[in-house]
Amino acid sequence: MKEHESIQKKNKQAVLEELIGIAIEKDASDIHISVGHYPIIRTNGQLTYLEDKGKIGSEDSRELAMVMMTEEQKKYFSQNLEVDFSYTYKDSARLRVNVFMQRGEVSCSMRLIPRNIKTIEDLEMPPITYNFCNSNQGFVLVTGPTGHGKSTTLAAMINYINRNKFSHIITIEDPVEYIFEDEKSLIDQREVGEDARSFSSALRAAFRQDPDVIMVGEMRDPETITMAITAAETGHLVFSTLHTNSASQTIHRIIDSFPPEQQNQIRAQLSASLKGVISKRLIPGINGGIVPAYEIMMTNPAIANLIRENRTHEINRVIETSAEEGMISMNKSLLRLAKKQKISTKNALTYSPLPEELRKMME
Repeated sequence: MKEHESIQKKNKQAVLEELIGIAIEKDASDIHISVGHYPIIRTNGQLTYLEDKGKIGSEDSRELAMVMMTEEQKKYFSQNLEVDFSYTYKDSARLRVNVFMQRGEVSCSMRLIPRNIKTIEDLEMPPITYNFCNSNQGFVLVTGPTGHGKSTTLAAMINYINRNKFSHIITIEDPVEYIFEDEKSLIDQREVGEDARSFSSALRAAFRQDPDVIMVGEMRDPETITMAITAAETGHLVFSTLHTNSASQTIHRIIDSFPPEQQNQIRAQLSASLKGVISKRLIPGINGGIVPAYEIMMTNPAIANLIRENRTHEINRVIETSAEEGMISMNKSLLRLAKKQKISTKNALTYSPLPEELRKMME
């Protein structure tokens, strides 16, 4: 019982603020609250227990979650046993929060969203990224595993447009993460659950809101995907994300989400509207910190043809042989970083989607 006392005796708002303060100070990306464990933060990809804060008890976890929620969010949580929302801590940070049940107890995962939006240069993105941002229409996807910087990458690209073009930008998010300040562009940010019922209904409404650029936080269902592709076909520049590991897997995932009788039509639409795919990994650096690796695919006539003809397995070969157009495969990106001694050979192979192929390239 003693080990719980340091948290149990404190006001939960004070405990929450203390944990967020520690996370900001240590430049952590995430905070985890789980019954029976010490509070945990993730820094540079590594989890660290905050043992001096005491273990989390059942009531501690529930109360810490409740102090962050509105009455509406509490009601939603009680009905659905999980809820997503954003939480603002003073003027220091915003957090994307997921509260969920596990083994009958309340747990929280909190992602810290930096106040300052990083630039394309800050994120060490390839120069070809500017081509996507300067396009007038098309569909651009940012992909990668959870926690590998998809939202940060998307925010950098949207803010580049904000600073350099007179555009009307609509973002549809769940929840709203980065807060944009209008510069050259007008930006309207809509939160699913707060400002719209769903991604698909918000996208449908966007057609009547005169946007130039639409950013959809996530492609969650075929209806949202269909509307995003239609928006790209009808003269809008559309950005979104998917939890996939490569350009070829991304295209396969999109097409496979539709019933067989619709897949040929989706292939045709995607081949005409897809501008490109940016796949991203964050890899532990040799000198500490994390290092980004990117795969960049641009839809040239060869790739458009492969999408139409259902030969997505051949896309990797086109990416490998199209470096002069600005494309780069994940393996080539990892190989460059290993040669520059920014990441270890072991980590390059660990994060590679095709490790055997990368091993041959290294030899």
